Amino acid sequence: MPLLLGCIADDFTGATDLASMLVRNGMATVQVIGVPDGPLPEADAVVVALKSRTAPVRQAVAESVAAADALLAAGARQIFFKYCSTFDSTEEGNIGPVADALLRRLGAGFALACPAFPANGRGVFQGHLFVGSRLLSESGMENHPLTPMRDPDLVRVLGRQTDGAVGLVPFAVVEAGAGAIRDAMTRLAEGGRRYAILDAVSDAHLLAIGEAAESHALVTGGSGVAMGLPENFRRAGLLPPRPDAAALPRASGACAVVAGSCSRATLGQIGFARDHAPVLELDALGTPDAAALAAQALAWAEGRLDAETPVVIAASAPPERVAALQARLGRDAAGALVEQALAEVAAGLVARGVARLVVAGGETSGAVVSRLGVTALRIGAEIDPGVPWTYAEPAGIHLALKSGNFGARDFFLKAFGHG
Repeated sequence: MPLLLGCIADDFTGATDLASMLVRNGMATVQVIGVPDGPLPEADAVVVALKSRTAPVRQAVAESVAAADALLAAGARQIFFKYCSTFDSTEEGNIGPVADALLRRLGAGFALACPAFPANGRGVFQGHLFVGSRLLSESGMENHPLTPMRDPDLVRVLGRQTDGAVGLVPFAVVEAGAGAIRDAMTRLAEGGRRYAILDAVSDAHLLAIGEAAESHALVTGGSGVAMGLPENFRRAGLLPPRPDAAALPRASGACAVVAGSCSRATLGQIGFARDHAPVLELDALGTPDAAALAAQALAWAEGRLDAETPVVIAASAPPERVAALQARLGRDAAGALVEQALAEVAAGLVARGVARLVVAGGETSGAVVSRLGVTALRIGAEIDPGVPWTYAEPAGIHLALKSGNFGARDFFLKAFGHG
């Protein structure tokens, strides 16, 4: 099975989100954890999951280029750089610097950028990113503890992160279809633009954008824009039918949720779960010690683990509590405390028989996957848009890594109906 699409994701939940999109559109896909240091698994698409979204710029660039090297060496015909559908980044990066470095590595001079994911309420119109009906800057993302997004104009945001010029392919052009999009991007590239933000508010737009990017060495965006890429390979006779692309081993065993995301969606999911399952909310401000927090959680979980109803252990908190913890410990130390505590909780739960585990939050997912020693994830069917079940190797458990912003309000309960 030759490798067709090589993907680099800047966090672990984003990687599974992208992999799920590719599986749903007929590509056998495997997610690997960290820069590959050996042969890649056989698959139509391989997604390299990095923890680079909030890493120092130099580290994020180095890891992303190393991942591209490994994917190209394995024969990848196109590279996809995946970032969050809310364009999570700072004034310095890391989206712009990583994309710049990948373009240089590929010897290319132009790439599109489109984080739209209409199925999860992310749309781009006239270059502005919306979450539902609200501008990004009014969606709650302005309070993100690591990457607060206070400017919804993606042309401006990306322009501050790169020394290249950024243009726009507006709604009217995207609405006209793949040919018009391709022509508009060609004009922008010939006019000296390095990037184009593309409007998209429907799946039809994303499919057209994917078709228009057929010959691009690099595509960047959220997982939504990847939905149009498999058809390019299919049309070229390179991708045979894959009716079993989402097949996983049968799931069984005790179930649990660990949540570190502070997004509105995750806080709502925790609130819903309180009425249906045992929920423990950890107080990192009151107990600023990772080992102590983990010990509290695991002691509480004793006697509550079963195969029918998940236990939910959360260190999520509203913005004022996050701000207070950061003021006490510093931003990085506060984040590391929560990640370490929940990683130890997850390891303890698995040791106690949990075989189906949902993890909420990108940084938390990265910490948990690393603590469990996971090296690869086989991608299965979706629970909600952008969140699939996976089979973690060599841990031998079913794992769902949920972006903080994704999932319906009942996600933590619904997930185990899909096990």
